Amino acid sequence: MGLGLRALNRMAASSAIDKLGLRKPAEKMVYGASRAGFATAGAANRVFKSTQQFLQPVRLQARANDGLFDLTPSAEQDMLRDTCRQFAAEQLRPAALSADTRGRASPELLDAANDLGLHLLGVPESLGGAGQERSVVTGVIVAEALAHGDLGLALACLAPSAVSTALVLWGRSEQQARYLPAFASDKAPAATLVIQEPAALFDPFRLSTQARRTPDGYVLEGVKSLVPRAADAELFLIAAHLEGRGPTLFTLESSNPGLSLHAEPAMGLRAAATGRLVLDRVALPHEALLGQGEAQVYADCVNLARLAWCALAVGTAQAALDYLVPYVNERIAFGEPVSHRQSVAFALANMAIDIESMRLLTWRAASRAEQGHEFAEQTALARQLCAQQAARIGSDAVQLLGGHGFVKEHPAERWYRDLRAVGLMEGAVLV
Repeated sequence: MGLGLRALNRMAASSAIDKLGLRKPAEKMVYGASRAGFATAGAANRVFKSTQQFLQPVRLQARANDGLFDLTPSAEQDMLRDTCRQFAAEQLRPAALSADTRGRASPELLDAANDLGLHLLGVPESLGGAGQERSVVTGVIVAEALAHGDLGLALACLAPSAVSTALVLWGRSEQQARYLPAFASDKAPAATLVIQEPAALFDPFRLSTQARRTPDGYVLEGVKSLVPRAADAELFLIAAHLEGRGPTLFTLESSNPGLSLHAEPAMGLRAAATGRLVLDRVALPHEALLGQGEAQVYADCVNLARLAWCALAVGTAQAALDYLVPYVNERIAFGEPVSHRQSVAFALANMAIDIESMRLLTWRAASRAEQGHEFAEQTALARQLCAQQAARIGSDAVQLLGGHGFVKEHPAERWYRDLRAVGLMEGAVLV
């Protein structure tokens, strides 16, 4: 980085660029290169240290179970949902188009999300967080509320909390002592849960990324794709197939040798700045293994991530419906609002029915997970419904807006692109 900056500074100091009229472009190049270079260096050079030692891992206590099936949010959940909805409306929605165009969220917006303290909800109070009890339903409510502003930005905001939540759920005492204090600080590290791989019909339980044992720990090799906030992430939670064990999770710091990152912009989720992660004989210590490598830990991680994606789908689909209703009532065609047409009215009614179905299945699966019951089947049903209906709702939103649905002046085309990811993305978020 130093050599590159010296070369750019030498070029900027040359009198030749004034003759060519390139002074301002050169200054912008130097400024941009130095800013990007120092940002990368900062992410790679954060050192995670154990500030205290725990005799036992610290877990959030399970939520009290009264045996009743009641999905009515508590007063605290209502307040949290209102706060997240307000943040989504005032911060995420206005910044969504710019973030989608530039392919990343602004640092100021990410700092505002950090100040909101969502990453503290899953960290116990004894470790400096704000969590008192484990609530999957609360996580679903938060994800849905943020996605009402923008799905891509919601993903960027929630990615770090996926790692902190996983560390609280399954991390050993050494891992918690090393990483969780950073998440409880004023400036939480950028982090992300990495499962997705560049394969058609990707199956998270058949991973191509391999982990083999060595006398000193493990060596990881493989490629991961569509990693949110890949360029500025300081900590990764990587899924790899461990020989003799199966799919397993490992902690991986961005400064680890053998790790390389490449930009990977996609059709949707552009605001999350997705990238490709290449693991070339990455050596990890024994302490990097999460959850003792238990198969149930990884299965629960996949299912909780899928529930998070369902919640994001519900939030964005609800945003589309809320945007369409006033539009079709105010849009006049042939002397009357287009909402007077049965085809339009029925399409909106079906959209509302589908969204309520998606929400109910998602909350039901989350409630079972929260109560400690088996929730894999309910998660599969919710994911199937959300993957199908979210894509259709996104398409219908574009269609009902007519020509306006095709242009970026209206958010429907962005919602359509983002909602297509619900049926294929694995990991990245966790509730």
